[in-house]
Amino acid sequence: MSPSPNFLRPIDTGDLPEYPLSCDDRLDSHFFMAWERRRWLASDMRLNATPECRALFFDLINIAYDNSPVGTLPMDQNILAKLLMIDPGHFGSLCKLDYGPLYKWEACRCDNGDIRLMHPMVLRSLTEAMARRQDHRARNDAANSAKRLQRLRITVSGYHADLAKNDAAVRWMDEWLVKEGCEYRSAAWIERSMQAWSNHIFDLGRSGGAFQNKGS
Repeated sequence: MSPSPNFLRPIDTGDLPEYPLSCDDRLDSHFFMAWERRRWLASDMRLNATPECRALFFDLINIAYDNSPVGTLPMDQNILAKLLMIDPGHFGSLCKLDYGPLYKWEACRCDNGDIRLMHPMVLRSLTEAMARRQDHRARNDAANSAKRLQRLRITVSGYHADLAKNDAAVRWMDEWLVKEGCEYRSAAWIERSMQAWSNHIFDLGRSGGAFQNKGS
């Protein structure tokens, strides 16, 4: 039997695809991974591989989630065999099968210059997980921003009821406080933000008056 496509051979590193996830992309808070059960049940790997190869293939996917960049594996078969806790020679012989443990794992170039192995199914799952995490973070940020604005509005109303009803003013003061690095919005900080807003409006009015005078 001739070596299958998934058996590691010398490669031309100049033509390798770039791995899209960087070493800084982490999923440390994820203690699980999404698994497309029906896709796996109908896959060529499951239908054609030996039970041993299927088990090792699944193990490698789990191992890849804890590697860096996330979702990749080292190229060295001896290292992979050690990670799988099996004999390197036996692992090498399994990788020569058409549906071996490294089925559809392919070499790629990572952002740190390393050449590692990636798998399209693993990358797809990770990309979706990253997108879900970003969406969740965006929703949390939006919710936190809304609560922060509401607290600021209530506080400002104790000083100036009409100003608290001005959405533009409240948002401007909130942005000013964030930009100033205010971590605890004490009375002194709130008063400073209100004064900054007043100065901002005064400067706008003065600029508008100067523009009108210039145009007249």
